[in-house]
Amino acid sequence: MRYWILLSIAPVFAAPAGAEDLELKIPPVKTSFDVKGQAVNITAWGSLSSAPHGPYKMALTADLSDLQANIGPLLATQLDRSDRCGERLSVERATIVPTSPAAVLTAQVHYERWACIKALGKNAAKRLVGGNAVITVRLTPAVAADGISMGAEVQKIDADGSLGEVLQSGSLGTAVKEKIAASVESSIRKGLDLKSTLPPAAAAAATIRSVQFLSGAEGRLWLSAEGEVRISAAQFQSLILKR
Repeated sequence: MRYWILLSIAPVFAAPAGAEDLELKIPPVKTSFDVKGQAVNITAWGSLSSAPHGPYKMALTADLSDLQANIGPLLATQLDRSDRCGERLSVERATIVPTSPAAVLTAQVHYERWACIKALGKNAAKRLVGGNAVITVRLTPAVAADGISMGAEVQKIDADGSLGEVLQSGSLGTAVKEKIAASVESSIRKGLDLKSTLPPAAAAAATIRSVQFLSGAEGRLWLSAEGEVRISAAQFQSLILKR
């Protein structure tokens, strides 16, 4: 999957020390996506700058604090399920905090497993196990061959008795972990799409080399990406002149 950062280039040009020290400023741009009828806003900004040797440097930052504030409903859209003769899971509350270069997501969930039985000619559902649990997952973004991927590692599961055993030894714990990572990945993809908004010459030559979560003001969740754009000096000047 490809994950890019949504920005439009309305540059502020500066040449502080000479032709070799050029910078194309990308001012803050807001985008949004929908989670259960709620608009989740993302603000992104960055720059392209010249280097003494090699391609132009690309530095991008996205403020994901609104996604952070809506992480509970976002996870609920992916994790909640209610099977009459199977598993029932609901996300009661969730938080995500940056711990650069990763982020730690904590979800409080209610889980039940039901089985359908036939007795006296009638079908009935019987609860086999159930209770509340707190699942802590460490999320680490990384650059993959086809874009940005999201690694997930379960750090801790707090649940009593048989429910704890189900979450830690069964497939449910793994499934929850994978869905948490997929939810965050999907949300970042919806709000951050760099290639479709860059000028064609820059978009075709842009490569992300590293990515990480950062802690912004007051513990806000930020995503930082660095990379390069392999264009000529004439192409770079053209980008400036066209804006």
